[in-house]
Amino acid sequence: MAGGVELGFASAAGADEAWRLRSAHFPSKIGGRPAWLGEAGLPGPAALRCGRCQRPCAFLLQVYAPLPDRPDAFHRTLFVFACRDAACYRLPGPQGPLRVFRNQLPRRNDTYPEEPPSEEPPPDPAAAAAPPLRLRGGAALCRVCGCPGPRACGRCRRAAYCGPEHQALDWRRGHRRACERCAAGEYEILIEPEEPESPADSSVDPNGEKGAADRSKDLKEQEELRATGNAGEAFQSLDEETLEAMAKHETEEDKIFQMFKERVAAEPEQVIRYCRGGEGPVWVSGENIPEEKDIPHCSCGAKRIFEFQIMPQLLNHLKVDSLGESIDWGTLVVYTCADNCGEGNKYLEEFIWKQDFSAGSNSLPPGY
Repeated sequence: MAGGVELGFASAAGADEAWRLRSAHFPSKIGGRPAWLGEAGLPGPAALRCGRCQRPCAFLLQVYAPLPDRPDAFHRTLFVFACRDAACYRLPGPQGPLRVFRNQLPRRNDTYPEEPPSEEPPPDPAAAAAPPLRLRGGAALCRVCGCPGPRACGRCRRAAYCGPEHQALDWRRGHRRACERCAAGEYEILIEPEEPESPADSSVDPNGEKGAADRSKDLKEQEELRATGNAGEAFQSLDEETLEAMAKHETEEDKIFQMFKERVAAEPEQVIRYCRGGEGPVWVSGENIPEEKDIPHCSCGAKRIFEFQIMPQLLNHLKVDSLGESIDWGTLVVYTCADNCGEGNKYLEEFIWKQDFSAGSNSLPPGY
């Protein structure tokens, strides 16, 4: 990935795609188990616990994002994990129920050949459909999160787990009925460059101002509001300074939310917006936008920069319940080390920020 903003779209994995997602194809994908890049220093259950409830997080998605100008990052993937408990998402801000890790390898390494892998699926359909249960070195992987799984199912002895929490979760999901592999929904993330926006396509000008039609509509709505008795009483009960502060906040909030809706309107199915170190994230609200001091520096001492954001459209593919009762977000923003430090090709934790839709924009944009 390089250049301007690139958009990621979720594509349901058919037979061919499923094989590619589970092979050494360096996929960008949602769901299933992580296709780990390097085998050394995998994050274990302790590193993947929710920062709020302390239960294990589950794999959410991964983005393959090599840096062409960095020989040590010829292969590079970012892995995002999320807690399943809706209560852990009720507070905005950093980390909490989310974890993100970065791993990278040079072109010449001990795991992959220097030449790209074949795009053709293997001739054996069973081999194409079967997800990897072990690393190349022989270590078993947890069926739920893909971490090293030293704990095995006592009945079939084939299913591995990182600990009792994920074993119990998999048991409730249906492993108890057959002790066989259960298919987890997977989507491939297809990457396309964002088309530049034409000035005629937007009702918000480059200075962030609404077009004449929108301004006229806003004025009309304000006049109608003031014409109602209830609104009149409410305005009379507030002093002028308070009213001005409220009006200014609402205007800025509406402007940001409107810009968000217009920016994604051309491609409403986008689940990822990627632009490392370039154009910043598209915020869904004027509230809870992090300042520079809110984004901690990397453990190497370098500052972290914006790399990509996860859009609310992804929630549709996760089949979550009604908002407020399940995991939800307005956007998730991932920041990574500006120097892209390596530290011996370890899995390094990066930083993720959760922003919610404001109370005044409690409905998703059109198309969401």
